[in-house]
Amino acid sequence: MKAIIAGGRGFLGTALSAALKNDRHDVVVLSRGSVGIAAPGVTYAQWTPDGATGVWASALAVADVVINLAGESLAARWSSARKQRVEDSRVLATRSLVAAMAASSSPPPVFVSASAVGYYGPRGDDVITEASPAGADFLSRVCIRWEAEAERAIRSNTRVVALRTGLVLARSGGALPPTLLPFRLGIGGRLGSGRQYWPWVHIDDWVNLVRWTIDTPNASGPFNVTAPTPVSNAQFARSLGRAMHRPALVPTPALALRLLLGEMAEGLLLSGQRAVPAKALSQGFQFRYPALDEALAALFAAR
Repeated sequence: MKAIIAGGRGFLGTALSAALKNDRHDVVVLSRGSVGIAAPGVTYAQWTPDGATGVWASALAVADVVINLAGESLAARWSSARKQRVEDSRVLATRSLVAAMAASSSPPPVFVSASAVGYYGPRGDDVITEASPAGADFLSRVCIRWEAEAERAIRSNTRVVALRTGLVLARSGGALPPTLLPFRLGIGGRLGSGRQYWPWVHIDDWVNLVRWTIDTPNASGPFNVTAPTPVSNAQFARSLGRAMHRPALVPTPALALRLLLGEMAEGLLLSGQRAVPAKALSQGFQFRYPALDEALAALFAAR
């Protein structure tokens, strides 16, 4: 299989590239920067995700799957300019890939495009499945436009999957490493009230679910890429404390987070979604780490 991964040098893209390479697939990573030296089984192609196609589109020739993980990080204070970059980086990259596939004489059978559980907006205690409606905040609006661009790739011979990903847990990157220091110092705990739900997924399950969507012919449309057991932030803090053998007793006030991080605090830390992977479970996908305690134990055992 030939797999094209846009955003393949990021945290998730690196993990997925390694897994596909280990499966003996040919992996082509589209990179905005210099291509550098490729690992065995991986080649790089430089691209410009500006909403149009270009000479880089030749890399998509006879591809079996195109995977879109491109997008600027959300982990910074959200100024108006940064919010625009966050949205443009996702929408324009997706638009470029769809244009390249439309111009191809042999479009790929599968287009897997990133999205996020932020699609649903802050939802309190409501259980959220893929059938739940979109929210109306900034992240919701970004995800709506992001997925709409991806859906333009739907053809009779191309199915499209949208990965509504939650908090991906790994020791090597993502959201988990920055949270560890307060716990190491014995001052970790919940954020704000701690009642907000954090839909999480172990990195291995994220990779395996993406591979499953590629290999499953009837997998199409949005999938919540989250473990079956979302937890509140307070529960997450307690589980993390147990995994690190540290207390989880010192809360971080919501006001302090809002003053420090602005709108980002509300969008990423102080609100959430009780999202469950209803479609993946109903279609037979099995999670290796369905419960948070065992997922964290595995991560901290793998040193």
